[in-house]
Amino acid sequence: MKQNNLEKISNKLVTAFLKNKLIKAIPNKYTKKIKEAQKLRKLCESKIKLPVIGFKAAGTGIPLIKKLKEKEPFYATVYKRNFLSSGKSVKINKATLGIELEVCYKVKKSFFLSKGVITMKNISKYISHMAPCIEVVGYRQRKKGITSFGDLCSDFGANVKFLIGAKKKYKRINIGNLKTNISNKKINQSVSGNTNTVYINPLNSLRFVLNKVKKDKINLNKDFWVFTGSSVGVVPIKGKGLYTGKVDKLGSVKAVIR
Repeated sequence: MKQNNLEKISNKLVTAFLKNKLIKAIPNKYTKKIKEAQKLRKLCESKIKLPVIGFKAAGTGIPLIKKLKEKEPFYATVYKRNFLSSGKSVKINKATLGIELEVCYKVKKSFFLSKGVITMKNISKYISHMAPCIEVVGYRQRKKGITSFGDLCSDFGANVKFLIGAKKKYKRINIGNLKTNISNKKINQSVSGNTNTVYINPLNSLRFVLNKVKKDKINLNKDFWVFTGSSVGVVPIKGKGLYTGKVDKLGSVKAVIR
């Protein structure tokens, strides 16, 4: 049977993802609207038979949501092979967009047995741990910049690698007002932020992702991680070497960019 264009595009993206290669930019009609980009992302993810470690929220900055005239963030699957411990190295390329500093949560598999909507009142019973995290973001395509959420969504949420710091048992803290910073001392690059830039706060971003996962009837049948979005925006990588991210009350996480 002859493949349609969406199938062909998805096969190219999946091959690029699996082999860590770059392909030419996919046609704009698949990325301009988030609805079409979601179709492509889900089709691509259905073809990857690798262990899933969790999910990421993307497009969580409210100013960016307004600028790009979107209604809400989106989420994408995160695979175990892209999940690293703090201090590991990540090789970048010309399609790398930058580096982000996030709060991530480990969610109990009992979530998949939950009934009804996840709310800010009941969400805590499903969380076991929390940790600081660095995400390196970029495309599998030869393209730069962000013109729509579809650009990111269609390309696996533009997730390249996640590096996680020491996890702590979950407890309720004022997660919506924690100072954050990511820096590379070697090149004198330092960017500060706050967790209040993450879709109101990281816990609300987690709530958003969990309800989307529930709506899409996904069941991993195991504990999993959710990465809630950047507290410092997408920070350009101006030089290689050690980047250190710090989140007040949570700790630090490191990544070696090469």
